[in-house]
Amino acid sequence: MSLVELRSAKAGDEKILAYIQTESWNAAFRDILSPEMLTQYANIEKAEEMYRDVLARCLANVTIEFLEGQPHCIAAWSRSRSAPASGAAELICIHSLCGNWQRGYGSIMMRHILGEIKAAGFSEVILWVFEKNLRAIR
Repeated sequence: MSLVELRSAKAGDEKILAYIQTESWNAAFRDILSPEMLTQYANIEKAEEMYRDVLARCLANVTIEFLEGQPHCIAAWSRSRSAPASGAAELICIHSLCGNWQRGYGSIMMRHILGEIKAAGFSEVILWVFEKNLRAIR
């Protein structure tokens, strides 16, 4: 296993966050979403703009995972954005580059994020996934 470093995202990380998210979407959802939907939702410019806003307004807790100094995985969480679960935390996203899938790096990120959520006082976490996204459901 490679050297792993986790750190909070900060202003200026938008390009890293957008790149990992869009690459992950293209790899993970190519058999789940139509090509048109994938093009729409995996738009790197829109993702970069979104992350710029998220970081500037502190809308979520965002973490970047680095392997041997290279960005590999991102995750974001906040208080749940949906009314029925307003007392829970929400894992908004966890995305990684496909070259290192199935090697335990996502589990490292997940343990870190769940620790942050617990430390923030939440006892419940929700995650919205596509029905056909079996990797996320597992």
